[in-house]
Amino acid sequence: MFQQVPMVEMDGMKLVQSRAILNYIATKYNLYGKDTKERLLIDMYSEGMADLYEMITRFPMTPPDEKDAKLASLKDRTRNRFLPAFEKVLKSHGQDYLVGNTLSRADVFLVELLYSVEEVDSSLLAGFPLLQAFKTRMSNLPNVKKFLQPGSQRKPPTDEKRIEELRKVFKF
Repeated sequence: MFQQVPMVEMDGMKLVQSRAILNYIATKYNLYGKDTKERLLIDMYSEGMADLYEMITRFPMTPPDEKDAKLASLKDRTRNRFLPAFEKVLKSHGQDYLVGNTLSRADVFLVELLYSVEEVDSSLLAGFPLLQAFKTRMSNLPNVKKFLQPGSQRKPPTDEKRIEELRKVFKF
């Protein structure tokens, strides 16, 4: 449709736009809440996660002379803004999952985000016991556990070699 990636072929359709793809798959596999209120919460939490995830994924492309300041800002916002918000949701909700008492796409996104946070600095999750327990619980779900195994489709952290390749391709 927009001549871009990602593009997923599913159910006889070519799906584009990341959020549209995620919403379609989540709806199809009952990972998008039981009603509009749950879908709203899933979307709100997922958008907050996307904000932090974007900061993390863009960090490796930071110019060398800005890296220290950018990393300090990233760690500060992670520790003082984002992680406390999700810790609070788990505490106030009192369930194993972020929304309702069933797995949603927000839970899957959060566990991936927590792994990404640890790749930035493994000490960032210290002081967030509910998020640590959530990560452990989610990581032990059979399909998640399989996804986290070496050789799976989960992408490794971006290294300097990959950054140089990206710089050449995208000319930045």
